[in-house]
Amino acid sequence: MSETWLIMGLGNPGPEYAATRHNVGQMVLRVLGERVGGSFKRHRSGAQVLEGRLGIGGPRVVLAASTGYMNTSGGPAAGLARFYDVDPERLIVVHDEVDIPFDTVKLKRGGGEGGHNGLRDISRALGTKDYLRVRVGVGRPPGRMDTAAFVLKPFAKAEAQALPVLLEDAADAVEMLMDKGLTETQQRFHAPAADA
Repeated sequence: MSETWLIMGLGNPGPEYAATRHNVGQMVLRVLGERVGGSFKRHRSGAQVLEGRLGIGGPRVVLAASTGYMNTSGGPAAGLARFYDVDPERLIVVHDEVDIPFDTVKLKRGGGEGGHNGLRDISRALGTKDYLRVRVGVGRPPGRMDTAAFVLKPFAKAEAQALPVLLEDAADAVEMLMDKGLTETQQRFHAPAADA
């Protein structure tokens, strides 16, 4: 197996979805892409990819965004893992998470998909749930709003103003995950914020 890391940012294609909560994984991917430098290119797996290194002497990474819809993320994930010879343990999936508050980043390996169709399809295609997830909190829908409808809406105005910092935090979490491992990164990002 190669030493490359495969980082997938989940979302849906097209301008109508670009600014929605469900596409926050692809937003984080763009931040990482700016850190790597270069441009995304179409790959035969059904994804846009950018290969490079994060930082001077940093790890070799393949940043990937599926060109299909969220619920078909598994085919590109499995195809890219085979193409680049990446073990599932070196796959990091960045995705929206309604079960944690907005402006929060949490990390885990494996476990359930929590009704997330993108994760479910990736687990099915890989034949394992044992990959890393960077979970970007988008909050719960208000009142009785359907969760599927909520994640396909843009961020509220106040959230949109805070979003750039959240995206940078999530990108930092991806980098730390590769450098320091899961436990140390969880300790950094899961710790409650100190009172000012």
